[in-house]
Amino acid sequence: MNVDFIRERLRGKQPAVLDGAGHARAAVAVVLRDGDQGVDFVVIHRAHRRGDPWSGHMALPGGRQDAADRDLPATAVRETREEVGVDLAQHGELLGALDDLRALGHGHPLDLIITPFVYVLTAPVTLAPNHHEVQSALWVPLDSLRRHDVRGTHRQEQFGHQMEFPAFVYQGHTIWGLTHRILTGLLDVLS
Repeated sequence: MNVDFIRERLRGKQPAVLDGAGHARAAVAVVLRDGDQGVDFVVIHRAHRRGDPWSGHMALPGGRQDAADRDLPATAVRETREEVGVDLAQHGELLGALDDLRALGHGHPLDLIITPFVYVLTAPVTLAPNHHEVQSALWVPLDSLRRHDVRGTHRQEQFGHQMEFPAFVYQGHTIWGLTHRILTGLLDVLS
């Protein structure tokens, strides 16, 4: 798989758009680059912060839309610049959007709709995590998510019960929840 293949698959994709009436909006960026093992994407390890339902999770760069953002792609660009120091407006090309997703927090639907946008880098960049928001950032080969040995589960207690959620486990990093849902959606589009 290469960037041209992904560009072509996303070209005709009409993403599912959820009705956002009464809900906040957010955007995340699936940032791609040509790597040593094919196409890589960036994943962040979110900083541990009280009150953040995704504290400490592996995630994609992104966040809530600000009033100053002209649209949701601008939110994804701003958040990526703030969280990992990559300016997608200058060094990225928007390939398309994936289906909207309703956010979940501790197993409950939240009044937040997230739109994932897929970008490809047009120049080499250096990841510079903002340590207030991001513990670390790394590149993961997209094709690795198709390997059986990377498929796993994440266990978490919710409502007094031990729950299991599907996950990708890459080099000790567990990607589950919303990020797993987004990446699974991208893999489905590319199948």
